[in-house]
Amino acid sequence: MSQGADACATSRFCRARFAVGLFFQRQPWHPSPGVVNLLRMTEDRAWALLFACWLVVTAATLGSLFFSEVMELPPCSLCWWQRLFMFPLTIVVGAGLFPFDRHVVRYALPLAAIGFAVAVYHTLLQWGVVPESAAPCRQGVPCSEAQLALLGFLSIPMLAALAFGTAVALLWLVRRSAPE
Repeated sequence: MSQGADACATSRFCRARFAVGLFFQRQPWHPSPGVVNLLRMTEDRAWALLFACWLVVTAATLGSLFFSEVMELPPCSLCWWQRLFMFPLTIVVGAGLFPFDRHVVRYALPLAAIGFAVAVYHTLLQWGVVPESAAPCRQGVPCSEAQLALLGFLSIPMLAALAFGTAVALLWLVRRSAPE
């Protein structure tokens, strides 16, 4: 490695400029063979994005358990389907953190995408866009009824859709930022 590249890799200004540039880049970054520190920063970014995804899905899982176990709100059939995709997502994403495995996106992204679709369907059902006759809830708690509205408009399925959508976006960013 040349002396100029070594100086830039250890310079505080170059590292800060590179770190800021990572989050605002428009095209994929292709490292030159001799720049090991820059490659490490890209792996660190992917790990940080995966950790943020894990925080989101863990918060959603704990929130779901809080609503059902502490607040004693019974989940409907569609809520159970959303849990079916959220609960394993917490374990799958967490397993990809230590040691970091960027290939965890292969398994986590489909779970998050299908969970997002179920949560959006449930939200549309509550808004009345999807007719109640298309709801899978035949007994117990009706899927079209909002049991809780945070801030006056955020229902539990909307919160789940927000969590799944955030997880999909973060996993997609991990997929794009992690080196091959």
